[in-house]
Amino acid sequence: MHVRLRDVTGLAAASIGIVAAFWFAAIPTAGQAPTADFPAYKAPRTADGKPNLNGIWQSFTTANWDILAHAAQPGPHPELMGAWGAAPGGQGIVEGNEIPYQPWAAAKQKENFEKRMVVKITNDPHRFDTGETELQCFRPGVPRANYMPFPFQIFQTPEQILIVYEYKGAVRTIYMNSKEEAPSDTWMGSSNGRWEGDTLVVDSTGFDEHTWFDRAGNFHSDALHVVERYTPVSPYHLRYEATIEDPKVFTRPWKMSFPIYRRMEPNVQLVEFNCVPFVEEMMYGPLGLYKPRTK
Repeated sequence: MHVRLRDVTGLAAASIGIVAAFWFAAIPTAGQAPTADFPAYKAPRTADGKPNLNGIWQSFTTANWDILAHAAQPGPHPELMGAWGAAPGGQGIVEGNEIPYQPWAAAKQKENFEKRMVVKITNDPHRFDTGETELQCFRPGVPRANYMPFPFQIFQTPEQILIVYEYKGAVRTIYMNSKEEAPSDTWMGSSNGRWEGDTLVVDSTGFDEHTWFDRAGNFHSDALHVVERYTPVSPYHLRYEATIEDPKVFTRPWKMSFPIYRRMEPNVQLVEFNCVPFVEEMMYGPLGLYKPRTK
């Protein structure tokens, strides 16, 4: 059962509402990244004078489960997984805690959630329309790649910025000061970047419609347009904002925001997470096409 704070009724809703009011009041929102400690922060520069974003970064939110505020909840198969499959509660990252779905799309989101564990392997071009794409080890898309529970690394040059994500080894190339058109629709889209002061602005289009924003079934179409803003606000974190526009699915643009933290462990590095072998039996076993890998 999918439980959101706004779905709980009666006395439980009142109790959660009171607790949430104190909770949200006590903790700054992602849009209020804690810059008070670094009011005059000036990011280190690269050779061309731009803010140096090179390094390994990671967000620490529960948005991969649900980008809206949500209570902790059991997983799809608690009789098998117990607490291992449970989803943590979270404050959400959507500004205003509302996604402006068109009526049909709001119904589709609920359907997506109910079918999140459905896996369909065929040559049908709509084979991705059921089941959560993360479950099946497909690339996560944008902006989701930035708030999955995995780190990512930024490699910066004047002409291009490369982002390598630990999850599935997904890669994005951001073409700086360019107007590259998306050659085709892809999982990660096509990105052009520019600097506005110390903020890296990334404009991305050319997405396919198969990725979801989270495990809760929040989704988009192939008309998705994402504008991201990465702003260094201390030596240790960036303020991240993404404006989402998709006239096929939403009634207006909307925004998400959260901090992204620099990983500071000595000798920190990305560790391979090739999830393909983890899903082969689930996806191909029922078709008799799975053979265990030999060590």
